[in-house]
Amino acid sequence: MKCPFCSHPESKVTDSRNAVEMNAIRRRRECLKCFKRFTTFETVDLSLQVKKRDGRYEDFSLDKLIRGLAAACRHTRVSHDKVRELGSKIATELMGLQIREISATELGEVVMKRLQNLDTVAYIRYACVYKRFKDMDQLMDAIHDLASDEKVLKK
Repeated sequence: MKCPFCSHPESKVTDSRNAVEMNAIRRRRECLKCFKRFTTFETVDLSLQVKKRDGRYEDFSLDKLIRGLAAACRHTRVSHDKVRELGSKIATELMGLQIREISATELGEVVMKRLQNLDTVAYIRYACVYKRFKDMDQLMDAIHDLASDEKVLKK
């Protein structure tokens, strides 16, 4: 690992821990030339392609997923740590499917299912973007469906 301070190509690992909320390994390193310490994170490369609605393909991005979740959860009771944890859980679920490609629609459904169980306001916000509601009636139908589902779950 190249030192960010002096660009020396060699360092040694002084500490290694699981960063569970990020689905990563956190490593403290020390440069063998300047002896400064720095932190790196090691994550799994999903190598998953997302097929967009217009037919284009895009690499799956955990950062993009977390940004979308964070936007939906803004000003709710859901903490940023919980958002990152949810993003990691979704990525882990996708890895478990052992697929090379997923449609944006399928990915959106996975996210919606997770958000529905986490926070109803975040779920509706995400649904507004994901489902591309064209008018207030479509939004109200989604809210109605969600309220009906919650009544069934409470029984």
